[in-house]
Amino acid sequence: MRLQRLRAGHAHRCANRCGSRADRRPDEHAGAADRSTNRCAHRSTNGCADRCAHRWNNRRYLGPKGFAAVQVSPPNEHALIRQSNGNYPWWERYQPVSYSIDKSRSGTRAEFQDMVTRCHNAGVDIYVDAVINHMTGGGGMNSEGGFFHGSNGSPYTKYNYPGTYSANDFHTCHSDISNYNDTGNVQSCELVGLADLNTGSDYVRTTITNYLIGLANMGVRGFRVDAVKHISPTDMAAIADKVNAAVEPDPYYFQEVIDNGGEGVHASDYFGISNGQGDVTEFRYQDKLSKKFLNAPFPGGHETIAELRTFGESWGLMPSDKTIVFTSNHDTQRGHAGGAAFISYHNGRIEDLASVFMLGWPYGYPSIMSSYAFDDSTSTGTDAGPPSDANGNTNSIYSAGSNTPSCFDQTPGVGWVCEHRWRPIGNMVAFRNYTNAAWHVDNWWDNGNNQIAFSRGDRGFVAINREDGALSRTFQTGLPAGVYCDVINGDFDATAGTCSGPTVTVDASGSASISVGGMNAVAIYGGAKLAAP
Repeated sequence: MRLQRLRAGHAHRCANRCGSRADRRPDEHAGAADRSTNRCAHRSTNGCADRCAHRWNNRRYLGPKGFAAVQVSPPNEHALIRQSNGNYPWWERYQPVSYSIDKSRSGTRAEFQDMVTRCHNAGVDIYVDAVINHMTGGGGMNSEGGFFHGSNGSPYTKYNYPGTYSANDFHTCHSDISNYNDTGNVQSCELVGLADLNTGSDYVRTTITNYLIGLANMGVRGFRVDAVKHISPTDMAAIADKVNAAVEPDPYYFQEVIDNGGEGVHASDYFGISNGQGDVTEFRYQDKLSKKFLNAPFPGGHETIAELRTFGESWGLMPSDKTIVFTSNHDTQRGHAGGAAFISYHNGRIEDLASVFMLGWPYGYPSIMSSYAFDDSTSTGTDAGPPSDANGNTNSIYSAGSNTPSCFDQTPGVGWVCEHRWRPIGNMVAFRNYTNAAWHVDNWWDNGNNQIAFSRGDRGFVAINREDGALSRTFQTGLPAGVYCDVINGDFDATAGTCSGPTVTVDASGSASISVGGMNAVAIYGGAKLAAP
């Protein structure tokens, strides 16, 4: 059975988040980036991370920070697509060749199992990105006259994947989706030329189910279902029910649906999956939040973060307890997925501030994008896969013999950005976990422009200054009297009860004089209260 979910949202963790092929229009690229964000398990109060680009043998930091889960790239055998410049694009992972996990660009079955076990022992669950709508977009004879082979050496042609699927296992519409207002066309024709599986077939459902059950038996606790918009809700429900009947507890399912309105398929169509326990991505959250933090212009003015006071369901967003939210994901940070506004590491400090808001605000189940560096100015750059060797095998984020990850390098082709390790983002995971007991906002303040503050009951307080000038005033924090660590600008040592950075003193009335530098934030909470002298 599924463990009961808490209403509170969770911070999704990220360690190199990558994208999925799902929901791209015919003019978009046919792939998805490797993920490495932290995603939360069982919709608990913890954060989660998608681990896309990293090798399977990278795991540290997440458990102590309070992340509940890691979303990993599809572990199954995938197409090998070497481009003319020698690069292997991120989206090759989203073109399955088989469901074998013996070898992908991230490593071997043994390394995958080791990662799952080690993360479990650290209290961190693993969510797998499950690509079950389609197979590859090509296949046949390669330039040397032989058959194409997948990452584990399996030969294949489009519609023929020996030992897995043959031509009869695919929908008969062998053309691209042409009408997004026609549900049948969206769910039976091909997404950017990818061989579309007939998920209504008992054989296909059983084959997919066996793959997911096998992963669950290895300790995987959840699945991000890629391109679910292109799978009918009936088929998806049947697959989830088969998996749930075979494993305990029921896995957590969250489903990728880009629903900006005006189409035949709706995100709400998937709310009932897994006995109503399945969640759905809310792409409109990213668009609306990003426009505020980017101060998007409109005739006669620009948007501001002061307008976020009522942000949530009243803005037309999905119910909070069904929603996966993010400031960007693998698709959107590359300009895919409908052209919505987004914030990524390329926006620097704004990424910090938007993520602080997301993790501090009581709505949805947050996912933190954690990237590898890429050039966002060209299609070649946005296609680029993670740092890899000449054969497309992902490099370790750890240098040989080192226990320190090579993070914070924004050099395209070689750098790991690791947003989940940025202090303001990583430390806000614990803030979110602690404040989930107060699933409401109090003591809202704003200056009518780009300075805001709010409390989460008597559990935590956040002030965000998205302006260049300093913000200094007395705030009602709602917190009990005491001295608190500002976890945006310092680290709290729970064992010693000390703070490596600035502190905030709250008086008996809950008030505190706080100064917030330009383009900075302050966050305090009861779990980071200094020991009494």
